[in-house]
Amino acid sequence: MHEVRRYRRGESQGTVVAGGNGNGNRLDQLSNPYYVFVDRDHSVYVSDLFNNRVMKWVKDAKQGIVVAGGQGQGNSVTQLTYPQGLVVDQLGTVYVAEGGNHRIMRWPKGATQGSVIIGGNGQGGLSNQFNNPDGLSFDRYGNLYAADHANHRVQKFNINRNA
Repeated sequence: MHEVRRYRRGESQGTVVAGGNGNGNRLDQLSNPYYVFVDRDHSVYVSDLFNNRVMKWVKDAKQGIVVAGGQGQGNSVTQLTYPQGLVVDQLGTVYVAEGGNHRIMRWPKGATQGSVIIGGNGQGGLSNQFNNPDGLSFDRYGNLYAADHANHRVQKFNINRNA
């Protein structure tokens, strides 16, 4: 289906809010949407796994905006490899768990490149390494939690969100 739907209570069909135009890499398409985050403005952020990008779909949009990656698969600061979990803070900064590069990246609003904030030290089980991180969440104190899938653990990080 390569789409994200919103379901209201009692609905069985739902409404397409992202993608819905087949599998592909156009701005109105997704290829294996993996994770969704909805902000206070009801914008929908989608980790577009096989397009190696994160897309933002504002309310009622017909196409998305690339907010992270989108420069092909790779490990440079302009690229993502299999983006999975994501979270967006109140400033619009996107945090992405990258399963393929075993790292967490931060992409400030409007940026064309991100920065590696955790990991990026190869695949492994040390405290500064991941093995397929796939989930992220902040607590109310600003700590970032990362689900490290293949290491069977969740790690807590105190990061400087203003950097």
